[in-house]
Amino acid sequence: MHPLLLTLVAVLLSFPVLAEDSDIASLFAEADREGTLVLSSLRTGETFIHDDARAQHRFSPASTFKIFNTLIALEAKAITRADDRFIWDGQHYSIPDWNRDQTLASAFKVSCVWCYQALARRVGAAPYREAIRQAAYGELSEPFELTEFWLDGSLRVSAIEQVDFIKQVVQRTLPFSAQAYDTLRAIMVVEQTPAWTLRAKTGWSTRSSPSIGWYLGYVETRDDTWVFAINLDLPEAADLPLRQRLTRAALQAKGIIE
Repeated sequence: MHPLLLTLVAVLLSFPVLAEDSDIASLFAEADREGTLVLSSLRTGETFIHDDARAQHRFSPASTFKIFNTLIALEAKAITRADDRFIWDGQHYSIPDWNRDQTLASAFKVSCVWCYQALARRVGAAPYREAIRQAAYGELSEPFELTEFWLDGSLRVSAIEQVDFIKQVVQRTLPFSAQAYDTLRAIMVVEQTPAWTLRAKTGWSTRSSPSIGWYLGYVETRDDTWVFAINLDLPEAADLPLRQRLTRAALQAKGIIE
């Protein structure tokens, strides 16, 4: 075989095969929901996917951007520790958990928009623009509103790009300090068992039609780390738990968690 053909074959074989996964597809069918889920092993690159076309389609990241936003803000010294405080100004929001002082850790957990908008004002536009470029994190349209771009559709990212981003976060290949990575790692914990740890962030893009629900993160097991991103049509707030429910079912179907 010609050397160029051998090189091409080797390159093609280095990419994981993203064939439709029947186990995950059946979960979406049972839920009667349009969406995608990408699940990928950090150790081997083995990847399971439902709806490859949608997995490559970009949507607003909504509050899943708080993962990236936290790293950027910590690196810029807009905030320094998980227990640093945001002082509530008394404005009432529709989400009761927002109507009080917050720490960085609590703001991440309850997805406090006003807290992260305060951070964005401290950071400024240039660090966001550069970090998004370096991470190849979707597409940021110019000009953008500093406190709205991850909510209003100016920034759009696909499920596959989200998985690639989380892999960079886990492997610490982006130019952030160990302190920034350590702080994010601590506040991302959702659930821990003796066998595995789940770190994740939800998101709900309500400015699209239909609205889009996200769940993004990773599961560390004894011998591997599995990165996932799900997005699905979620027109009703009552359906929000589907994000976590479908993700957990997929992780169980693949034998990653019990």
